[in-house]
Amino acid sequence: MTESSAPYESPARITVLGVQPANPPFRIVEVDGEFIGRAMSMTDVLLIAAEAGIVIHDLDDLDVVRWIGGGKFTWTTP
Repeated sequence: MTESSAPYESPARITVLGVQPANPPFRIVEVDGEFIGRAMSMTDVLLIAAEAGIVIHDLDDLDVVRWIGGGKFTWTTP
C-alpha cells in the first residue's frame, strides 16, 4: 500500500472558487485547473461547463463540481 502526504482532492473537473467582491459579485470557474470564466449564479456554472463539453446533472455531486469558499447557494460576500 502506498501512502500519500497530500490531502484527498476531489476528482471533479470543475472547480468553483470563492466569491470575488465586485459589483456584481462573481465566482471564478476552472475546468481541469484552468480559468474558464466568471459565474454570477448556478446557471452560469452550468452554461460554462456545457461550453467546455461537460454536462452537469447534479451540482451537489462532489465528483463533478468542487465548491471552494461556499456552496452552490453562496453568491455574495458576507
